Amino acid sequence: MPRYSVAELNGAVASLLERGFAPRFLLDATVSRPQLKKGHLWMTLVDGQASITAVVWASQLPRLSFLPGDGDGVVVVGKLNFWSSRASLCVQALEIRPSLSSVLRQFEQVRDQLAREGLLDPARKRALPPFPQRIALLTSCPSSALADMLRTAAERWPATRLLVVPIPVQGPVHQQIAGALLRIGNQATALGIEAVVLARGGGSREDLAVFDHQELAHCLAHCPIPVVSGIGHEDDITIADLVADLRAATPTGAIVALLPDRMTVRQGLRQQARHLGQLGRSRLQGERQRLGHLRERLESLHPRTMLAERRAGLLHAQKLLRALAPQHQLARGFSLLHNADGQLVRSIQQLRQGDRLAVQLCDGQVETEVREIKGSPTVVES
Repeated sequence: MPRYSVAELNGAVASLLERGFAPRFLLDATVSRPQLKKGHLWMTLVDGQASITAVVWASQLPRLSFLPGDGDGVVVVGKLNFWSSRASLCVQALEIRPSLSSVLRQFEQVRDQLAREGLLDPARKRALPPFPQRIALLTSCPSSALADMLRTAAERWPATRLLVVPIPVQGPVHQQIAGALLRIGNQATALGIEAVVLARGGGSREDLAVFDHQELAHCLAHCPIPVVSGIGHEDDITIADLVADLRAATPTGAIVALLPDRMTVRQGLRQQARHLGQLGRSRLQGERQRLGHLRERLESLHPRTMLAERRAGLLHAQKLLRALAPQHQLARGFSLLHNADGQLVRSIQQLRQGDRLAVQLCDGQVETEVREIKGSPTVVES
């Protein structure tokens, strides 16, 4: 049976841990009672069934991308520290990342707060410029997301000028992103920028947590020009997506939503050109018809035409007068009777036996005397 001193036993345990345990590991846990002591961050990591002490040394603390609070779910990149002098074991945290549950909890808290402030109201969303002359791209540089956006912009609408603003998109960098967005907003008029694209390529939901920060959300909401977000993948929704004027599923989708497609615009212009041509031809035809009517009217008002019409009218009236003239009726065999006073006899009621009458014929006049008066059948006028 081996025999140890206390120091030897603790040293053997330390040697066993060094040989048999991974130098680095991932630990899923919940943070309990974090506190700073002499510049070091001490905490207890629990999972409901067990607990272990953890520490972030003061030298490592400024390099953390996430500072956990009490009750935050975390994923710790760590290694074991065993002090053989007092047989004390703890986890030395090299990096701390928020767990998905912590990210979603922060997302819900910020979303509820912004909803109460009215920043998520769809009515405040602004329309995008139809043909922007210049836009700003806020994304990491270089990155695949930026390359995709530049290629898509060149294919869709190369007339738009692009201003690339490099920003960090990993870790607690929300203040740097907000500062870049604020500078773009203040210089938008001077630079001729009409819209902003805030983009980041794919990653875990935990990596996108920087876009859930409330300070960044307020900068997005008060930006003087429309903002299009293209963050992560199609299924990823961040606070920045909810506050932006338009949310695109990907960085490339943000460019597609903001810039017109030159092929579609060209086809539309061709259709409009054909339509305008048809309208022009139709109007020209209408004007030709109108001019034709005016020409006919002008010709009808020409003195020569009017004189011919008047002459024809006079000839017609002359023929009508001739047809209605008494001489014409006399030539047809009719005659006119005048009494001794020269009055025209129209009825036998004007005559008496012995009256002297003058009978007017077409070629002369005959004097006669009334010897007998006979009535004629009653004539009914229709």
